[in-house]
Amino acid sequence: MSYRIKVPAKTLPIDEAHMMSWVDQTLHGPQNYVRPLLVGLGVLVLAAAVVGGVFYVDRQAVEKAQELEREAMRFLTAPSANDPQKVDHAIKEATARYRQIVDQYPRTPMAPLALYHLANMLVQANDLSAAVEAYQRFLSSYSSNPSLAGLVQQRLAYVYLLKGDREQAVKALSSILETPGTLNRDQALFELARLEESQSRTEAAGARYQELIKTYPNSPFTSEATIRTKIMDVKKSQESMPASTSPAPATPSSTGKKNP
Repeated sequence: MSYRIKVPAKTLPIDEAHMMSWVDQTLHGPQNYVRPLLVGLGVLVLAAAVVGGVFYVDRQAVEKAQELEREAMRFLTAPSANDPQKVDHAIKEATARYRQIVDQYPRTPMAPLALYHLANMLVQANDLSAAVEAYQRFLSSYSSNPSLAGLVQQRLAYVYLLKGDREQAVKALSSILETPGTLNRDQALFELARLEESQSRTEAAGARYQELIKTYPNSPFTSEATIRTKIMDVKKSQESMPASTSPAPATPSSTGKKNP
């Protein structure tokens, strides 16, 4: 029996074009992602630089505002109470520092308090119109701080009273009661009651006093409100009493002479 040697079948050669395409994708494919990666990296670097620059500028602004605040306090605390000229100079210099903080560094944490102090300095300098403008500027820019906003409204009401504008003063005090989070609502009630009492509106004044007494029993204004309420009750009872009838005047006695 004869044996035949089996010859393995020849494998077909790989398509040369397919091979080159695969090699090209393997070698040059990553290059297609290099440009987007570089662009993305550049954007990240630029964003980091911008954020860092903003942070640096803000930090510089805070430091400058703090230095101006310290200068203003040095002028206000200088021992010059016995010299009116030095007092006026200190007020002007402190006012200038506070105004610089407000105008040049409004985004710093010191700006709200600086604006408040600026308005107070203007009141002290008897520049009431400028003080009203400063207080209103505070309320429009920093009303998110209710505790300080309530104090500003109260100060604004006092300035309106100095200007003789009771209506605006009442509106400013009423705004304290309408703003959640204010800490001087008891004093606002007391001041509103006093304004009503000064206008001889005893019913409205009594209602304000009673609201203060019931809502804020531990307030330092409650004791005086209680006294004022009692005084108004006494006056009211006296006014309601009927007028006493006055006695008839006595007729003068005749002083005629006797006939002899």
